[in-house]
Amino acid sequence: MDYRRGGGAGGCCRCCFSFIFTLGLTALFLWLSLRTSKPTCAVQSIYFPALNRTLNNPKNTTVYLTLRLENGNKDKGIFYDNVNLTLSYIPNITDPKKIKLVNDTFVTAFYQGHKKTAKKEVNFSAAELNWTAARAVNSTTFFRVDLATAVRFKIMAWKTKRYRIMVGANVEVNEFGEKVKKKKKGIKLSGAGKNGGFSLKVGVLVNFLIWVLLSFW
Repeated sequence: MDYRRGGGAGGCCRCCFSFIFTLGLTALFLWLSLRTSKPTCAVQSIYFPALNRTLNNPKNTTVYLTLRLENGNKDKGIFYDNVNLTLSYIPNITDPKKIKLVNDTFVTAFYQGHKKTAKKEVNFSAAELNWTAARAVNSTTFFRVDLATAVRFKIMAWKTKRYRIMVGANVEVNEFGEKVKKKKKGIKLSGAGKNGGFSLKVGVLVNFLIWVLLSFW
């Protein structure tokens, strides 16, 4: 009689453990499915005709920039609001806080599929900057590119709320009016952007669920 009772208790424990283990795996699957990563933003290329000493044409004050945006999420698309870009001139790199606004522009809102890369070409009108003085500083000149936008992630048939992205980077320009760094993926913009805000909330929820289940075990 006592053995039968012990067997019943053991079976109940095994059933309870199996139930909790299954729920734990389900919670882990949900977390992996719902976690998101912010897009990678970079200056693919930038060209300043006014700084190209071989042309010697400071009157061509247009700045040509190619922006690279990568969605590294495997199963999530990204809806971008207007992508706002600001170009600033840094007259003294030892004191980068003293910068001068050149101009700003934007990329119209768009959708990007999962594991896709988008290249957006934009132009800055920079007639107000003293290009002659900028050319005379050194063989290289420094600028700053800042990006601000908000994104929503598409997970299956629904969208998350908006998450703000604010990133930027200094760009060193040579005597040919091009960025010095020749990396294939360009100069990565980084800074105040939040990564995985949505996944963090989901992770906290999952951990709380597992804690509750273990408390009842």
